[in-house]
Amino acid sequence: MTTTELSLTNSANLAEIESLDRSLYQRFRDRIAVDPALNRSLVSFQANKQRPVYRWYKFKEAFSASLVEYMLDAYQINRGVILDPFAGSGTTLFAASAKGLDAVGIELLPIGQYIIATKQLLDSAFTADDVHALQRWIDPAVWSNAEKTVALPELRITRGAYAEETKDAIERFLSACQHENERVAFVLRFALLCVLETVSYTRKDGQYLRWDYRSGRKQGKKIFNKGEIPSLAHAIAQKIGDIIADLQPSPQLDLFSPSSGEGTIVLHHGSSLTILPQLPSAHFSAILTSPPYCNRYDYTRTYALELALLNVTEQELLALRQEMLSCTVENRAKDLLALNPAWRDALAVVDHQELLQSILRYLETHKERGTLNNSGIPRMVRGYFYEMACIIAESVRVLRPGAPLIMVNDNVRYAGASISVDLILSDIAEQLGFVIERIIVLPDAKGNSSQQMGEHGKVPLRKCVYVWIKQ
Repeated sequence: MTTTELSLTNSANLAEIESLDRSLYQRFRDRIAVDPALNRSLVSFQANKQRPVYRWYKFKEAFSASLVEYMLDAYQINRGVILDPFAGSGTTLFAASAKGLDAVGIELLPIGQYIIATKQLLDSAFTADDVHALQRWIDPAVWSNAEKTVALPELRITRGAYAEETKDAIERFLSACQHENERVAFVLRFALLCVLETVSYTRKDGQYLRWDYRSGRKQGKKIFNKGEIPSLAHAIAQKIGDIIADLQPSPQLDLFSPSSGEGTIVLHHGSSLTILPQLPSAHFSAILTSPPYCNRYDYTRTYALELALLNVTEQELLALRQEMLSCTVENRAKDLLALNPAWRDALAVVDHQELLQSILRYLETHKERGTLNNSGIPRMVRGYFYEMACIIAESVRVLRPGAPLIMVNDNVRYAGASISVDLILSDIAEQLGFVIERIIVLPDAKGNSSQQMGEHGKVPLRKCVYVWIKQ
């Protein structure tokens, strides 16, 4: 096929995708609306930066507690049990609990599990004596000269992440932690997790860790200079100070709620694909969540420093990467029917979703021509929507009739094809038992990657909050 013929074929394929996209948009048009009250800060971690407790650990993929409160109020969710199948750092769980609602979460990554466990510990079991012990650690003299009895755990992808003096300080800090009681030691390790990126040669950058040139690692053509890197003593003192400030005036009571009527929190460790089917039917009053986006982000890489410190092994890291919802090019296809034969109908719905199937054919064609920057993109996109259909099917089952599912998600673009994740998922959800109440669009559209813009031009991508109601 000549270059001209390839170009014409590509244009025809894109035209088919755009036509199907317009048709689906028209179907949902009356339910798509911009909400000026929502902005990118509210649906990201940004609004948590100055908020006590939520500010401690910068979980970049989180949405804000303010968004949870806004949605709970908007849809008058004031009783029952709330579910978050992708709990992350626990924002939904703690914000719902503060409003007196019981909350259940599912989280696969050990870093999210540790953050949630720390907040629960501080809220329920930390004593005034524990706070006093913690406060001592603001002074680096407490730990900086400790005998090293603990080596810094590392993974292949984290070696060289710290200057030698920083690595030495981390090992002394960890060694000294062993002399505190279990509760204080747990919180001290949490404080260390909170500052690992700050004191390292790395920066979380979406799909991977970006490495400062001082690490000696070669990465890309551009030289990355992170700027001044604080000492561990400075960073950890500041973080412990923040934690203690937020514990006042009553560390053992009412940390996350202004009243004693907060709801209970239960967290399940593992994948939503395996845990959701174990939850009771028609039990939950709402689901409020944000799944991983179909954007190639590999959380096992971006959170590698934290996972290493939590003693995740190389094999466990690889297993976590494959258990994740398909959102990165390294995800292999999952045998979904082996996981749960009851998902056959949900998968059949995806088989017949015209827009998605057109996109998949287009991406496969580019893969065959060698024109994709990564051959795993078609597999990732396919896996994402088939797995999300299973999540949606289970969500229908576990929700009470009339209960909402509220989901934050992004649209994406590959090889010049815009993928309307919001429309495709809403179409699947409608066929599986949801009424599409609203697709709330943020006022400021999301941009494309520099590579997409350079090759295919700039196309604004909707960032949305979906509201689906179980029939």
